Amino acid sequence: MAYATGKGNRGTIFVEDAAILAREEFAGHQYVLRLAAPETAARATAGSFVHVVVDPSIPMRRPLSIMRVDREAGWIELLFKIHGAGLQHLAARRLGETVNLMGPIGHGFTPHADRPRALLLGGGVGIPPMVFLAETLRDRAAEGFKPFAVLGSELPFPFRARPSTIVVPGMPDGVIAAMPLLDSWGVPSRLTSKAGFPGCHDGFVTDLARLWLGQLGDTARGEVELFACGPTPMLKAVAALAREFSLPCQVSLEEYMACAVGGCAGCVVEVATPAGPSMERVCVDGPVFDAYTVFA
Repeated sequence: MAYATGKGNRGTIFVEDAAILAREEFAGHQYVLRLAAPETAARATAGSFVHVVVDPSIPMRRPLSIMRVDREAGWIELLFKIHGAGLQHLAARRLGETVNLMGPIGHGFTPHADRPRALLLGGGVGIPPMVFLAETLRDRAAEGFKPFAVLGSELPFPFRARPSTIVVPGMPDGVIAAMPLLDSWGVPSRLTSKAGFPGCHDGFVTDLARLWLGQLGDTARGEVELFACGPTPMLKAVAALAREFSLPCQVSLEEYMACAVGGCAGCVVEVATPAGPSMERVCVDGPVFDAYTVFA
């Protein structure tokens, strides 16, 4: 069952009772849930999220990024890591149970066809939007998009990494670990970690991204746009990297949220605008912002 919510978002944000279709558990207390949520699936874009009731006994919802959608089948996938009692309850839910959610919420990423070399940087729980964006750009390959994803984690990755079948220029010797799903889509990816995982670059996503950007010629580099989601320190480093190479950059911010529909103003951040500093809500004004407007 679904219905629109809120006058300002009527017809765009829906409340759905979503049945759990599949549940996978990974090392590091990470989980992937597939939920039957046709209204959300039909309208979600890469970077949007859902606000989930983690358990009927807990009144506060939790915001979770959407990792994949199947619009025809009407499902969405969420990847999350247990952080606190709320997500512990969500992780304990079983197949066939119903999870109430609101979605899709927020403004997602906006790829530009004049910048077809999309560099996708995802760290930890920031990986899901990058997977969604990679699939979106794969479906828009006819427009010339050529995404490359660099994903980082200090926990074991929530998938079984394998040597990539796609050659990526500029990669150090031995850096061959990739996300199998992206490989199967023909989207090149590489993994980074300071935890010593086999085939991963020993460093941060920005370190490997810098190597890739450095080997591009001026013309190719002029076709690059950065997209990122992850912890705030990572996003600051991504913004600095974008400045270093004079590239446009969009970042998806992570903030604690109460209502997630703009009413409580509990997730505001300062954003630079032509008229001066403005306090904007991450939930509905974002979560995606121009990196230059958020990180000075």
